Amino acid sequence: MFIQTAVTDNPNIMTFLPGQEVYNGGAVTFKKADDKGLSPLATRLFEISEILAVEIGNDYLSVTKSEGADWLHLKPVVLGAVMDHFVRGDIAVKQQNDEKPCAAEGLELDDSNPVVGELNELIETRIRPAATQGGGDIVLRGYKEGVVYIEFVGASAQMQNGVENMLRHYIPEVERVADWRDAIPKPGMDTDEARAIQEVLETRINPSVAGHGGHISLIDVDDARAYIRMEGGCQGCGMANVTLKEGVVVEIQKVVPTIKEVLDVTDHAGGSNPYFQG
Repeated sequence: MFIQTAVTDNPNIMTFLPGQEVYNGGAVTFKKADDKGLSPLATRLFEISEILAVEIGNDYLSVTKSEGADWLHLKPVVLGAVMDHFVRGDIAVKQQNDEKPCAAEGLELDDSNPVVGELNELIETRIRPAATQGGGDIVLRGYKEGVVYIEFVGASAQMQNGVENMLRHYIPEVERVADWRDAIPKPGMDTDEARAIQEVLETRINPSVAGHGGHISLIDVDDARAYIRMEGGCQGCGMANVTLKEGVVVEIQKVVPTIKEVLDVTDHAGGSNPYFQG
């Protein structure tokens, strides 16, 4: 078995091409922080400490490493894990077509609630088909006090504003749409470091990127690492890596010097940024 590799615009992401079908259910992204074993292939790669995320598509997988790791040392380990996976004949992603979506931790997904019923019907008949056609997927993960929590998979991340507009139009009870990961309890967010980083983002960084239609959110803080997500015009932007290294990291470390690494968990392959298109 011969596995080809390809570099991407993001130096922390490398694409691996096994030369055979990997997963025929559309592009799906898995994050180490949220790993629930839904992808045996991703879980195997997460055993490598420097691997943070894996996107699995029809004939490829894109692997995201941590900022300080070196592909020179990581690439052979990843190749070995991928080859071993295919030699064993394991599946890449567990099929869930017959399973009902489950609520994220701390959220509600009560089928007896008429609003949840309307959300399920609208998502399944009008929204999800458009998402899967574009190579992604959308899954309802919870509804609570007017907020709809959705899992945006792959390229569907760029649909969040459109999804919110449609749901609010047809279902008056809906106030806004949020990424389901933002509802997962994160002890690291309730720290002085996290509060200081959030203030930096809101007062120094987001006013600048807002001019490009972008926004940067703090996702979690874990010891000396801060996890951020680029949204709106920042997702898929060709300048995202420069923004991270020369802007976000510098400003955060000025205020919180204990942060040694700022990791971008954005699915940039699923975003688009017309502001920077040439």
